[in-house]
Amino acid sequence: MGIATLRLRDYITIMWPRIFLVAVLSSCALAQQTKKTPPHVDDDFVHDQFGSSCTLDPNFAPMTGDLNSDGIEDLVLVGRCKNALIDQDEKNYKVIDPMDSFYGYGNPKITSSMGPADPRLKDIVLLVIHGAGTDAWRSTTPGEKFVIINLAVKTATLKKLKLNKKKSVTAIYVEESTGDQMTSEIYWDGRKYKYEPLGSSAE
Repeated sequence: MGIATLRLRDYITIMWPRIFLVAVLSSCALAQQTKKTPPHVDDDFVHDQFGSSCTLDPNFAPMTGDLNSDGIEDLVLVGRCKNALIDQDEKNYKVIDPMDSFYGYGNPKITSSMGPADPRLKDIVLLVIHGAGTDAWRSTTPGEKFVIINLAVKTATLKKLKLNKKKSVTAIYVEESTGDQMTSEIYWDGRKYKYEPLGSSAE
């Protein structure tokens, strides 16, 4: 075996681990570049999903849970929409008024002008995004989206609601900033969001 052959073999023996390491690091860097960055929930995110009329209310943190019982994480935000109806076709969401529907008439084209009288609660809404696929609510093409109007939201939390002996759902519990301080629940019944009052905490 010649000297040149030995030197080539030695060179390959020395360099192969380095070449392998460079290949691994390059693959990792490429994966980092192609990996989708989860969206940051801010006003830009809200504008992208619901239009420029809507913004986040900074007094409330985003909430996540499986609202429609499909095994995929959904997102609930408390925001404010100056004109909730204007962007619903372009941004593919639905404006709903489950509270006024419960009390008899909940057509948002009419009731969207009947919000809380308190100016501190003007234009306050719940923004809901149903997740889709592995990216859930972060997906560029999420599931159904809703703007829930006419709730005087003081606090909002997600909790389990037992519909019957066999079925529980994740519901939005709202303490309402009204004179009687009503607590209510908003939940997905399989077809739509429904509102139910739970009682008053006013003395």
